Amino acid sequence: MARSGLGEFLRSRRERITPTDVGLPAGRRRRTPGLRREEVAQLAFISTEYYARLEQARGPSPSREVLAGLARALRLSDAERVHLHHLAGTPPGPPPGPPRDVRPSILDLVQRLPLAAAGVMSAIYEVLAWNDLAAALMEDFSAVPPRDRNLARRAFLGPHSDGRRLFGVSDAGEFAHSVAVGLRAAVARYPDSPEVTGLVDELLAGSDEFAGLWSSGDIDVPRPLRKTFQHPMVGPVTVNCDVLDVPDRDQHVVIYTADPGSSSEEALRLLSVVGTQRMDVSS
Repeated sequence: MARSGLGEFLRSRRERITPTDVGLPAGRRRRTPGLRREEVAQLAFISTEYYARLEQARGPSPSREVLAGLARALRLSDAERVHLHHLAGTPPGPPPGPPRDVRPSILDLVQRLPLAAAGVMSAIYEVLAWNDLAAALMEDFSAVPPRDRNLARRAFLGPHSDGRRLFGVSDAGEFAHSVAVGLRAAVARYPDSPEVTGLVDELLAGSDEFAGLWSSGDIDVPRPLRKTFQHPMVGPVTVNCDVLDVPDRDQHVVIYTADPGSSSEEALRLLSVVGTQRMDVSS
């Protein structure tokens, strides 16, 4: 184990994170930039003394479990996590699960698209972030539990109120097929993740459609370029669908825009004004 290198790396990663980044109060009279040692230890579920010894190059070689806790506490990227393992002398295993933290610059991008409905999805189709127009077009995701923001679960298990599957979108069948393909890839990238394998098991048990798509073995499907939402208030809204990959987070930014001058553009303008008020947008 490269003890000094490990300690220096841990210290540098600790000093770049602010308390507010990890949901801790900033407090007063902080003599060090970033997090305190005891805060990192708390987030990683290890003792402060043990963490201090690691930074001071006096600690024993940390286990995979400890390294996983440190990577999570310090919000390491995949490349940084691998580097941490190499410094500790422990070969890195597969990533523990799909990242859920969205880069601030991506969050800012989503909010800067006033005439586009935009959101961020994880590798297992969790809606992680969205702007106001996306909430008005599809659903106010802030009003439902995080578990129900998973579009894979919604596509195959519902609910489908008023016969509207996935917000009344025209390509629900094609999207379902792409979900099966995407989850197959996620299982390959995160073979030890209970949340990934658990989601697949849940869909296999609860949906004959998913079971059939899963058994097909498909590994590639084209992404749709256009789709139409059947909105309960403004009617059909046809949009262009563009997907931007965020490789370091294994996430996707999905952007829906309407053709300039079209009735769908006018519908989006209306939705941007009224938002989710007096709308039943559950699907």
